[in-house]
Amino acid sequence: MNKYETLKTYFGYDDFREGQADIIDNILSGRDTLGVMPTGAGKSLCYQIPALMMDGVTIVVSPLISLMQDQVTSLVGLGIKAAYINSSLTQDQYYTVLRRASEGWYKLIYVAPERLDSDVFVKTACEMDISMITTDEAHCISQWGQDFRPSYLKIPQFTERLPRRPIVTAFTATATERVRSDIKHQLHMKDPYETVTGFDRKNLYFEVRHPSDKIHDLLSLVRKYDSEGRSGIVYCSTRKDVENVCDRLREEGFSASRYHAGLTESERRHSQEDFLFDRVRIMCATNAFGMGIDKSNVSFVIHYGLPKDVESYYQEAGRAGRDGSPSDCILLYTARDRFVAEFLINKSFEESSLDTQEAERIRSRDMAKLRDMVRYANQDGCLRTYILNYFGESGSHSCGNCSYCCSDTVLTDITTDAQKIMSCVYRSGQKYGISTVANILMGDGSEALTSRGLDSISTYGIMADSSRRYIRDICSRLEELDYITVSDDDYRIARLTSKALPVLRGELRINARVREDKAHTAANYDKELFLILQELRSTVAKVNGVPPYSIFTDLTLSEMASKCPTDARSFARLSGVTKIKTERFADRFIDAISEYKAGKSRDKALRQGSDLSPLLKIKDSIELSDSPLTVTTFCERAIEKSGSPVKVKSLRDAITGWFVSKELLTNSHDSEGRSCKAVTDRSAEAGIVAEHRVGSKGREYDRILYTYEAQKYIIDHLDEIVRFGKEVKNG
Repeated sequence: MNKYETLKTYFGYDDFREGQADIIDNILSGRDTLGVMPTGAGKSLCYQIPALMMDGVTIVVSPLISLMQDQVTSLVGLGIKAAYINSSLTQDQYYTVLRRASEGWYKLIYVAPERLDSDVFVKTACEMDISMITTDEAHCISQWGQDFRPSYLKIPQFTERLPRRPIVTAFTATATERVRSDIKHQLHMKDPYETVTGFDRKNLYFEVRHPSDKIHDLLSLVRKYDSEGRSGIVYCSTRKDVENVCDRLREEGFSASRYHAGLTESERRHSQEDFLFDRVRIMCATNAFGMGIDKSNVSFVIHYGLPKDVESYYQEAGRAGRDGSPSDCILLYTARDRFVAEFLINKSFEESSLDTQEAERIRSRDMAKLRDMVRYANQDGCLRTYILNYFGESGSHSCGNCSYCCSDTVLTDITTDAQKIMSCVYRSGQKYGISTVANILMGDGSEALTSRGLDSISTYGIMADSSRRYIRDICSRLEELDYITVSDDDYRIARLTSKALPVLRGELRINARVREDKAHTAANYDKELFLILQELRSTVAKVNGVPPYSIFTDLTLSEMASKCPTDARSFARLSGVTKIKTERFADRFIDAISEYKAGKSRDKALRQGSDLSPLLKIKDSIELSDSPLTVTTFCERAIEKSGSPVKVKSLRDAITGWFVSKELLTNSHDSEGRSCKAVTDRSAEAGIVAEHRVGSKGREYDRILYTYEAQKYIIDHLDEIVRFGKEVKNG
């Protein structure tokens, strides 16, 4: 088979990505090769395909057990004979792999660098027909790389002990020119073919946010991704942040796990497996997690803390979208993050064994790299261009797929709005968070404000025409410019600094860029079918004992949900579908697609459940409860009685919307900024009451309840409510 036939037969793709074919051709010609390709660009195929096409075995030196296990599991699932040798094997397993290796059983063997000076392994290697030695994550061999591993220095010594020198190849995602030069020198490469395919990952959307309340923005993002069935990573700077963020996500009902060096090896392994096998959707982790995690269906990476350098950021962000599907890379940055990063850098050198002069040299280098990262976080231009320029490539200055290029950005005089916000902070006693300040400025009529008398201060409602996002954006700018500070505790109290006084007096004006977001490009496929196929993939993966993404990637599933193949022939044409996978899985996935399409007519009938008129026929027989009910519970009981395909949401929206139109309820926002309903001075007329509650973390909120009188009020006015719901539906 040629390289294209090998690609399609084993990996299911019709064509190579940029740079892959040239790298493969050079390796097959017998030339040493160094490939620098961004995370997710397909480095593994560049050595796996030559390994399959050449005689003998390829040794792959890999830094982490998880990376080896993941790669080997995927290869074996594709029908390729592969194995790994590391400390996770028992002695019997180790000698079994060595025996099979000496017999020529495998095409690829992944090896930890520490094994390369083992006499037993070296003896076996000398008896093997080794065609190529590949160094994965090759930046680990350079002291100028961001993750230097002394054990990698054993690779050239091992190569020299072999009876015949094999082809030497190396691959990495993040390497400056200095690191590339060091890799070639350390590995003793001979006239190597070197290629940098380009650092641009066009499927990744980059965004930097400057939130006044990080957890609020994080929850908002995760809520959106969770509704779309998307899986992702939240990177935090410290173990404490990992624990806090993970706890909060779980408290909000999200499927999340955690990973950091403070956990036991068993706990880390369990968390990692839960994430790989889609038992949890979100991994909260420090940078201890990620290298070697070849999970292709990660579709978002959120940095809750500031990475120490651009190399680390791009490598971590690049764990999103490895299958080529549109994915998000979002950095949540506040001024405090820089000081945390500086503290962690200084702490690492205080605890190091380096001599003073060497430690100071490296510390200065790391501080310079951190400054580059801070510039990215405050970048007033295309984010992708900044990254590409950092790695020595030129960008277009308008990528069309980052928060800067997807925003209307105007340098604006924000003095008047800044004065309003500062005045509100001052007049409310400098004892509330940004969320409460925004509620005051917008004129939120909730009891949480009125009970404290905050509706009586002069700044109440003076920014009623502004969006909550705009107010938060201005607050973030004021914090960055040191006009306000936000406390570091759970309460996030906003206070003025001494710099605020000249602005309040009108002696100083403030100019800043404020953005109104436009939506970036989204994938075009049936989202509902995609979620069904995801569930089926998880079931199939569980039966086969492999991670779900090794069955099909999210990109393949989205293509299924778009093209809806009806037979094995059209199924086999999908990207990432091999002959073996067609034979094993096509029938089940085609059946699921057919069943979904056949059920569309039934779904349509259910969607017509927004017609509330069937309730009018049985309204007199709807049983009322003496106990107060939420509107959802009341709707469920009424619909159950009717036996008609009325949707709970349609009835609930019609009832609450009608009450708002009659000023018996009002639209409001809770402390997290989410839309909700609140009682008014007239709610009691209809028997509607608010029950004040305190959540497990001390969050206060009002629960709206409908007494017997309120339930009867609904029945008595059901004709009006049904008409209201119909008018809303018809626009």
